[in-house]
Amino acid sequence: MHSNSVALPQLVASAGSLVLAVLVSGCSSSKPTADPPHASELWGELKPVVSVKELMKYMIDPVADNVFNAVGTVVTKDGVVDKEPKTDEDWEKIQIGAISLAEGAYLLKVPRAFAPPGDLNNSTGPNALELSPDQIAAKVARDPVEWNARIETLRNASLAVLDIVKQKDVGALWDAGEILDQACENCHRSYWYPGEDAAFYRRLRRRLEEFHK
Repeated sequence: MHSNSVALPQLVASAGSLVLAVLVSGCSSSKPTADPPHASELWGELKPVVSVKELMKYMIDPVADNVFNAVGTVVTKDGVVDKEPKTDEDWEKIQIGAISLAEGAYLLKVPRAFAPPGDLNNSTGPNALELSPDQIAAKVARDPVEWNARIETLRNASLAVLDIVKQKDVGALWDAGEILDQACENCHRSYWYPGEDAAFYRRLRRRLEEFHK
């Protein structure tokens, strides 16, 4: 009787282990009822409202003026005066510009037309200085790395301004404005008006000099 009393609990324990193993196996092999939604399903695809040209005109350029107009030299009746941010409101306006530029730059990564319908830029005629929207699109398609690099350069220049705002460093703001302007102009010269190179400005200067003789 003693041996049978020992064997019975062992048998019950073994059966319990077998049931537990079956339950664990069943749980591990079951699939979730629904996969978690992807980001695109949750937020939706990004859909542009305007062309690149309009995005620059109505958003990027206006907020950039918050930075460009923050410092400068103004000629008044009392002489030459340096314009610099002095109040918290002045610095906040620069901060608005820097943040808007840094975030807005990535909107250029959203595929969109380069100009509104019917707008061919100044791309017609034998001496056209600007590329047509189709020519710009073809250039971006050939080298998307450059396009993204230009966007990152603009974003980095904007982030540098944001750091300067946190420190309220007026001296550094002068240099940062120049760097930001170069980032903008280098992109414009590459994609919008590559005809306005150094040779173009030399020819323009000669024409102006001849005109004023």
